Amino acid sequence: MLFRQLEYLVALSRERHFARAAQACYVSQPALSEAIRKLEDELDVPLVRRGRKYEGLTPEGERIVVWAQRILADRDALKDEVGALRTGLSGRLRIGSVPTASGAVSLLTGPFCAAHPLVTVEVMADLQSTDILRLLQNFEIDAGITYLHEELSENFLTVPLYRERHVLLITSADDLAHRTTATWAEASRLPLCLLNRSMQGRRVLDELFAEAGARPAPRVETDSVAALFAHVRTGRWASIVPHTWLHVFGVPHGMRAVPLVDPARTVPVGLVVTAREPGSVMARALTEVARHTDLASTLEHLPGDPAGG
Repeated sequence: MLFRQLEYLVALSRERHFARAAQACYVSQPALSEAIRKLEDELDVPLVRRGRKYEGLTPEGERIVVWAQRILADRDALKDEVGALRTGLSGRLRIGSVPTASGAVSLLTGPFCAAHPLVTVEVMADLQSTDILRLLQNFEIDAGITYLHEELSENFLTVPLYRERHVLLITSADDLAHRTTATWAEASRLPLCLLNRSMQGRRVLDELFAEAGARPAPRVETDSVAALFAHVRTGRWASIVPHTWLHVFGVPHGMRAVPLVDPARTVPVGLVVTAREPGSVMARALTEVARHTDLASTLEHLPGDPAGG
């Protein structure tokens, strides 16, 4: 059995198409098909349901893909570990983030890159929380930044980073613009642009609205925090954004960011990695940086807040 055969099987499972899987592996389709056939012969089980076109993996194939992902992840971890011992950590760190937290990712990648100058970083910043956990389990990312909740299984390790709070983003002409705070009930009555309902960040907002006894009816929904700012800029909409994004965009000219209260609840956000041992050397290195980086203090005050200095 060769690593290459396992890579081809994983690629076929991911792409669900022989030609796309071959392209992803930089080989011809006949070469990929033949390698998988040889793997079937060696394991003495059918892995692929074959017809006139790809019809999916067999039940045995689905189970073996899981083993293949683990074996390939362990191979990569071993290579990274040996490389780190020889020349220092090098390679590629893959981070997945929910959109609401992606504005804070740079506060981790900055010190990480300073500590490990030979490593490059790939950030996937528009993932849903369920996607992050799936990609971690499939070894397709090294770490995720998402909401921390009790439902996270013992298969994951977490490092709390900060507690997300929310602000009402409105134009300076709005009646609430010069208030020091606004309530969730007041916000619910505005023409709102919010994240869409499939996103964990939106589900957090809905819980807070419900706690306030409010039922918002947003006219516009999006999967992009940047799009929320863009809609408010038109003067037609208000929105609710995580305070972390004000440290990316500031408070744009002509807008106001008003902290929300009643309730004034915050939501924990943290780093999530798999609990497998020995695990990814990249994940261990990022975890070490996260434990020694005080994101909460950096994000505690809104830009222009006199208490922030």
